[in-house]
Parts: sequence; C-alpha cells; structure tokens
Amino acid sequence: MSTFNRVAIVGGTHGNEFSGIYLLKKWQESPALISRPTFETETLFGNPNAFRDNRRYLDCDLNRQFIPADLANPELGNYEQSRAKAINLQLGPKGNARTDLIIDLHNTTSNMGPTLILLKNDAFNTQLAAYVAARMDNAVILFEDHCSMEEHYFLCSIADQGIIIEVGPQPQSVIRQDVLEWMDDMTRHILDFVELFNKDEVPTLPDTVSAYRYVETLKLPENEQGERIGMVHKNVQDADFTPLRNGDPIFTKFDGTEVHWDGDYEAYPHFINEAAYYDNNLAMSLGEKVDITVIK
Repeated sequence: MSTFNRVAIVGGTHGNEFSGIYLLKKWQESPALISRPTFETETLFGNPNAFRDNRRYLDCDLNRQFIPADLANPELGNYEQSRAKAINLQLGPKGNARTDLIIDLHNTTSNMGPTLILLKNDAFNTQLAAYVAARMDNAVILFEDHCSMEEHYFLCSIADQGIIIEVGPQPQSVIRQDVLEWMDDMTRHILDFVELFNKDEVPTLPDTVSAYRYVETLKLPENEQGERIGMVHKNVQDADFTPLRNGDPIFTKFDGTEVHWDGDYEAYPHFINEAAYYDNNLAMSLGEKVDITVIK
C-alpha cells in the first residue's frame, strides 16, 4: 500500500464553524502538535472572508464546489467558486493532487458528537475507522461512500484520500470547549494513524468496526409552493444516530398533525435540524447501521 507524504488540515471551510479555525491558530503557533516524522503537514484556512463577515459563506457553499467540471468552468467566478479554484491549485489538482490526504474540520448544530466521515471503503479508511473507534469511546464512524471521489463535491475530495471531522452540537459562530477538544483529539488520532500506516506499524485491529452508512436526505414538510409547514418532531430532535423505525413520528406540522416515518429499513438520523441546511429545507440525513469489514 502507498504511503502518505503530504497531509493538509483545512479549517474554516465554513466561516461560522469556529472549532477548526481556532485549532488552526493553535497549531500554527505550535506546529509540533501536528508534525509527524514520515510526512509533511500543512494547514489551510478555507474561507477567511466568510469568517471575517461571520457567515457560513458569502455567495455559495464552498464545500459544494469541487466537482471537476465546476473547477474547470471559468464562468463560475463568484467568491467561493474562485476560492475553490485557488484551493484546488494549492492542494490539488483534483485527480492528480500533490496532497495525499485532506482532513477537513467542520462543526454542526446537530447532536452528532465527534463524527468521522469517510468517503472511501478501502484498507486505509477501514483501518483508520477501527483505530479511531478504539481510542475514542464516543467517536461515531459515518461512511459516505455512495459515490466516487471524483463525483464528491466536498473540498477534501481534491485528494485521493479525504476525511471530514464533523463535531457538534455547536451553535454557529460559537466555541464550545468539549467540541473543540473532541475535534483536537480526533485529528491527533488520525495523524498518529497515518504515521503508523506509513511505517507499517498499525496495531492489531478488530475484523469489523461498527459504523453508519449514508442512505438518503429528508426535507422538512412543505406545501406546493415549497414553503415550510412543519418541523422536526420533538422525539427526534437531538437524537442523532438513534434508530428510527417504520411508524415512528418524525415531523410535526404547524397545525399539530404528526408525520410518521414510512420506511422499509431501520434508519439512523443524523445532521438532525442542522441550522445551515434550512435554506434548502433539509431536515436530516438517514443512514443504516453496518458492520464494516476492516481490510488488512
């Protein structure tokens, strides 16, 4: 298996998600904290102008701009689209990146705890999942491997290996000590694992690791005009990664009517009531609980 020579840690892809931004400041002042002997580590502030203005983004979501066709389209030139092209040149280019691994740091308003989002189901990612899960009792492993890295539009998909650390609950434009420490710890474990992986010294790992796999995204109840007419049910609110079964209430309309989950699988909601997704009336993502084989 190939080794990793360059790792990039990105914070502030969204300007009002503060944990990654302030960790970048900490690591830039004390680079030894993220340095490892077998690879180079660099940091990147994803969206400094959005942070300056205390906003998620100025024109469009930076973390949705990394499809190759969009990166190659000169007509896409607003602030985030231009920023994406600059980041792609700095860390990429996508498809032939000089950066081997990108760790992108995010906060969510949802009660997801420290969640490690993995985009590929291969030896590196499955071993990493097992390694982190063994060292953080509260770590949640979420696979979003439903499409190829080329098809993913996330910033971290620039590299051949891309990871998202998603930690909450944390309100936008706020810092919480517990959330920041979880993010710091998870990042450290990932860097430690990459070092062990490069040296072929990964410790003995279990044959499987418990995880969740993304299935679909649900919208809030809407009328024919696309106007919001309901909210997440109180029984679901803050219950990220708690099973949702057919017939369970999932939404409450503003007239008091309950909407029940009508699904043919046991679903595990996450990103429940994420504040940033309200512009699209997105209510939550659903996943299935799976045992992932650790590829050795």
